[in-house]
Amino acid sequence: NSFVCDGVGGGFDPEHIEDLEDWIDEMTDKLPELSSFVLPTGGKASAQLHVARTVCRRAERRTVLLVDDGVCDPNALRYLNRLSDFFFTAARWTNFCEGIEEIQYRRPHRGAKQRGRVKVNLEYASQG
Repeated sequence: NSFVCDGVGGGFDPEHIEDLEDWIDEMTDKLPELSSFVLPTGGKASAQLHVARTVCRRAERRTVLLVDDGVCDPNALRYLNRLSDFFFTAARWTNFCEGIEEIQYRRPHRGAKQRGRVKVNLEYASQG
């Protein structure tokens, strides 16, 4: 998609998207692998990042209509998508650095029929 500038600023620089992806990758490389859905829990900083993520997702949904109407650069939409991923990863990273347990929603053991909340330790010190 090639956004045509209509005098409102010349489009959104995709370099900002690449920066977010780099930061996400840096944090993800040090986090335990994610194998199930994570409930938005943790310390105060993590909770605030999860709230920021929900606000970002709402902005993303509203921006879709603007992109579809051709009045917004699709790169702005891609940025909002990556920004919400950044907030999610930063929330996990914050819990990880603070040694706060992460609560995942998954089957507690193989063969279990019901999914439930499972606490997972995120230990910064053990990662070296």
